Amino acid sequence: MPIITDARVIITSPGRNFVTLKITCDDGTTGVGDATLNGRELAVAAYLSEHVVPCLIGRDAHRIEDIWQYLYKGAYWRRGPVTMTAIAGVDMALWDIKGKVAGLPVYQLLGGASREACMVYAHANGTTIEDTIKVALAERDKGYKAIRLQCGVPGLASTYGVAKPGQRYEPADAALPSESVWSTEKYLRVVPELFAAAREALGPDVHLLHDVHHRLTPIEAGRLGKDLEPYRPFWIEDPTPAEDQEAFRLIREHTTTPIAVGEVFNSIWDCKALIENRWIDYIRATIVHAGGITHLRRIAALAELYQVRTGCHGATDLSPVTMAAALHFGLSVPNFGVQEHMPHTDETDAVFPHEYRFEDGMMHPGDAPGLGVDIDEALAAGYEYRRAYLPVNRLEDGTLWNW
Repeated sequence: MPIITDARVIITSPGRNFVTLKITCDDGTTGVGDATLNGRELAVAAYLSEHVVPCLIGRDAHRIEDIWQYLYKGAYWRRGPVTMTAIAGVDMALWDIKGKVAGLPVYQLLGGASREACMVYAHANGTTIEDTIKVALAERDKGYKAIRLQCGVPGLASTYGVAKPGQRYEPADAALPSESVWSTEKYLRVVPELFAAAREALGPDVHLLHDVHHRLTPIEAGRLGKDLEPYRPFWIEDPTPAEDQEAFRLIREHTTTPIAVGEVFNSIWDCKALIENRWIDYIRATIVHAGGITHLRRIAALAELYQVRTGCHGATDLSPVTMAAALHFGLSVPNFGVQEHMPHTDETDAVFPHEYRFEDGMMHPGDAPGLGVDIDEALAAGYEYRRAYLPVNRLEDGTLWNW
């Protein structure tokens, strides 16, 4: 049995900040896990270094479930994004080690492949509807079968999901939080126009998605869903804040547009009522923020009972380690729906060499033992941490609103 002899937290910033946990065993086997919490990276790094790593030394790395329970129940202060992201980093690293010892890719340890590859969706955004459609057509030509649409809102200086000219979209954009201005009324006017134009340009066979990013009240979200029904969206994402799970009942009563939610969830309890009451169609909890592969499998198993499928978050606020883990997870679970794919920078890909691959709108984790991803520590050391906050959002009258 491989005994854990060392665990180190590595912080690097090749274009954005990432926190990686690297575990080493007495037989020399190593495993890596992602522990990045966007805008709160150092909180997780300290939690791991000061409170988790000392508890790992000397443990049997094969006892993944026991270690997961130890870190969750043993902390007393359960759940929360910092705790669950730290647990996720450990969990991914342990699955990586188990796969390497077994000589198998992680998806084989999870029961084998349930499909040939995972459908992924691209991002198309622009300051205008026309700009967004141009990007969407280009993404379709790359082979994507599913595309998320975001465009600027006339009358607003900036809009969630829309990159600055000539740049990639990266929300963590400042050393102190920047502020954006929001108008629900202006937004609700433009999104149906965007979908009408996209459906006409892309035809009936491309899946169209949209992220509301928690901006609407339940009844406003119901109205948006109803307005979009003629264009058959694949989903609308995060239509309203989900602390009040029952709010989604009101949305469901007013529209047949599929609903996705969960990228900020960190526990099965965050989505239990949503799933059991069939108020959502896709659960978007991700491996790095929801306790790792071990816990996300529990969420997927609950969701399967109610015909809810997975649609895991996959933006650049998770590292290639999580993308690899998400693809192993997605390849194996029977109720996979879609995986978000937001390509990393060349610098990030160099720091995290990986086996996963994209082809014809699909991604596969590869067949290397373990997760099939590593960290180049020499390269990582050349990118120092830079404080970067997510923005905050205000209504036009100055009221702080949901970002």
